Amino acid sequence: MTSDKVVTDYDSIVIGAGFSGLAILHHLREIGQRTLAVDGAAGIGGTWWINRYPGVRTDSEYPYYSFSFSKEVREEWTWSERYPTGAEVLQYLNFVADRLDLRKDIRLGAFVERAVYDETANVWTVHLKGGETLTTKYLISGMGVLSQPIWPSIPGRERFKGQLVHAARWPHDGVDLKGKRVGLIGLGASGIQIVPTIAPEVGEFFVFQRQPNFIVETNNPKVTDAEMRRVRETYDQIWERAAAHPFGVDMVPAEYSALEVSPDERERIFESKWDEGGFHFANECFNDLATNHESSELASEFIRKKIRQIVKDPATAELLCPKDYSFNGKRVPTGFRYYDAFNLPHVRLVDVKTTPITEITEAGVKVGDTVYELDVLICATGFDAMTGTLTNVDIVGRDGQVLRDKWAGGIRSNLGISMNGFPNLLLSLGPQTPYSNLPVPIQLGAQWMARAIDYFERNGIPAIEATLESEQWWAQEVDRAGKATVMYSEGQKAKAWFFGENVPGKSRQFQVYMGGGQVYQQFCRDAEADGYRSFRAADSAEARPS
Repeated sequence: MTSDKVVTDYDSIVIGAGFSGLAILHHLREIGQRTLAVDGAAGIGGTWWINRYPGVRTDSEYPYYSFSFSKEVREEWTWSERYPTGAEVLQYLNFVADRLDLRKDIRLGAFVERAVYDETANVWTVHLKGGETLTTKYLISGMGVLSQPIWPSIPGRERFKGQLVHAARWPHDGVDLKGKRVGLIGLGASGIQIVPTIAPEVGEFFVFQRQPNFIVETNNPKVTDAEMRRVRETYDQIWERAAAHPFGVDMVPAEYSALEVSPDERERIFESKWDEGGFHFANECFNDLATNHESSELASEFIRKKIRQIVKDPATAELLCPKDYSFNGKRVPTGFRYYDAFNLPHVRLVDVKTTPITEITEAGVKVGDTVYELDVLICATGFDAMTGTLTNVDIVGRDGQVLRDKWAGGIRSNLGISMNGFPNLLLSLGPQTPYSNLPVPIQLGAQWMARAIDYFERNGIPAIEATLESEQWWAQEVDRAGKATVMYSEGQKAKAWFFGENVPGKSRQFQVYMGGGQVYQQFCRDAEADGYRSFRAADSAEARPS
């Protein structure tokens, strides 16, 4: 690796113009980096530009689903709902870009196909679709974790004569569903938001369910002027509490185990947090719903009871009750009157676990010997999460090693930020970063990166690169933290994407860090206090495997 100064087009190139890309661009400009953000989409927003399906909204509350670093943005932006719609989040991100004058350093419609590291020059060359190349010292992925969609592996999809649409590729001009026969495959977070939104307007609605979810229902009141004032006055404290919380939210961690209180007290707590709605149930009831199977099962039975109370048809209610895994066995989705939708007479839940879908025909979906005739088929079948955006680009590091090949046998990184063999490639929300409300680790990660790059530049250290030792340590810590949770035993049964279970051929390991966001941030601070030694592979004989 040469120490000579090489002229590049930019000091840093950030891939992505969503939450991550905007935060990184802002903070790198603050330290004087000549930075460009590129995004293949036609607009700013990242995941929120891509995901426009009916009902799309946050499942975290607005005060901490936003940035804290700009007082101007905090004072001037006004949220309208407790859980903002996708359209409102998109408006917010565009407001951030305009208010902080970020747009001048963003290129849209610039799709990255390949990035290649030149060790001699210590430079990354970024290849855009269409043939243009750009050079940079630092290459940073802000591509996000939920934008590489997966289609269901069901034969016959190409034969369907109706309209076929993926939730993550929803047409920007919408889909006419009024009075139509509509089918839905996929009941993760997207499908759960779609169901109650479109159910009132469609003619017939067939919801094909392979596995039910434990859904924490919530309400979505409008944000009052008084509430917005209070949030602005206490924003620093709100964000400080969110940053210190394992899940990155402004909530009070529970003090007791579900097993330490009487049955009556446990029921009272469950009921109060269910009424409060959303992640309050998952995070504030008891301190072991994610780590103790018995406690998790108590929460499971409470939610099953709620389902049976809400859904009028007993057979449908039982189909909606998860029996194969317990609460927190996979990511807990928030619902907005999801269960109520199944009380509508034209909404039918089709059990495709007992009798699987065999094929998609010209007319619709075939389950066993029955063909459900459809005008529109929606696939809300999720994403190749955490790694998909990175492995779908040819990222070529030292000695021609491709990142997808490095990870073929399992993810290896230091804190989900840097990989050995890929100098000056940094990841925002890389695989095995915290299971969290995402804007919190995005902002903290962008600020950490800016401090790290500034340190390396001021001290003349040519490359940020994880040591092999740090990769091994982090893999062991991710595995340890994951095995301490209910998801380790239940996630495989639940086919959880956190465990890579939703993608055929993907390595079966934890895709996220389950040890708590506040623990993860302390690891990051420790690395910084240590002079980033675990990110200085060139100082070590480990820089290259023998």
